[in-house]
Amino acid sequence: MKQDLRIVFMGTPDFAVPTLQTLVEHQYNVVAVITAPDKPAGRGQKLQQSPVKEYAMAQNIPVLQPTNLKSEAFLDELRGYKANLQIIVAFRMLPEVVWAMPELGSFNIHGSLLPQYRGAAPINWAIINGENETGVTSFFLKHEIDTGDLIFQERVPILEEDDFGTMYEKLKYTGAELALRTVQAIERNEVQPQPQVTSTETRHAPKIFKDTCEINWNQPAHQVRDFIRGLSPYPAAWTRLNGKTFKIFKAEVLENTAYALAPGQIQTDNKTFLHVQTAAGALALHDLQMEGKKRMPVQDLLRGYKFL
Repeated sequence: MKQDLRIVFMGTPDFAVPTLQTLVEHQYNVVAVITAPDKPAGRGQKLQQSPVKEYAMAQNIPVLQPTNLKSEAFLDELRGYKANLQIIVAFRMLPEVVWAMPELGSFNIHGSLLPQYRGAAPINWAIINGENETGVTSFFLKHEIDTGDLIFQERVPILEEDDFGTMYEKLKYTGAELALRTVQAIERNEVQPQPQVTSTETRHAPKIFKDTCEINWNQPAHQVRDFIRGLSPYPAAWTRLNGKTFKIFKAEVLENTAYALAPGQIQTDNKTFLHVQTAAGALALHDLQMEGKKRMPVQDLLRGYKFL
């Protein structure tokens, strides 16, 4: 029964908020929320609360912000809430002493169709690799990250016009619906977890760093375009053009345009278009940001900056 569940929710970014909100709105007993410590942000370096903390406090849910998930003080406090289920969305890796604590287990919502794209950046890598679908998975935690037994999955198509930003928005709400479905199944004792089966086709989703985001023009145009949209709007693909660093947010493959240029060389009228040659085909850059400037459409950039 709903009143018998005592849930601890763990999450930090806004990706996790719809799941917590869905649990609250369906009147589940969320006894505590665990989120990252407040961090200094902005020019004034003022301490900023996580989106999950802001929502939890607005709902008068107790909030824990441990710096050490293995500390006895934190573990004693966590045990004091007597949770029988833990739900994790976009949170750090948990030690076994935490995830093994509740009798009904701890389940995670992950932004891919596991076992595909285990790791920190599943949405980015699915788009970068040109997938035409991804999804969300609920699974019980175990030792190795993202390897636990599967509960449910929900598939979501990746459309031609999608980028990381649009898929992030879609999956955070799909994930909330899947979390609710998972809780309801656990409540009814109808869960039949299945082990993950990996193969040589299994792809991974490692953390993305600035160096990861540099565009390699020695790839075909479609591949470069997928790389750009898989990193847009954040952290953003970047390149050096005309001696300047540019972040590229949107690009289009020029299907019937061929230039006698080396990969990475540009073609432009310095008014309306900026094209870059790749290993096979060219890309039209539509939305970009020059170092020290704001993000803008290419025509706006070309009004104030000319390529040699």
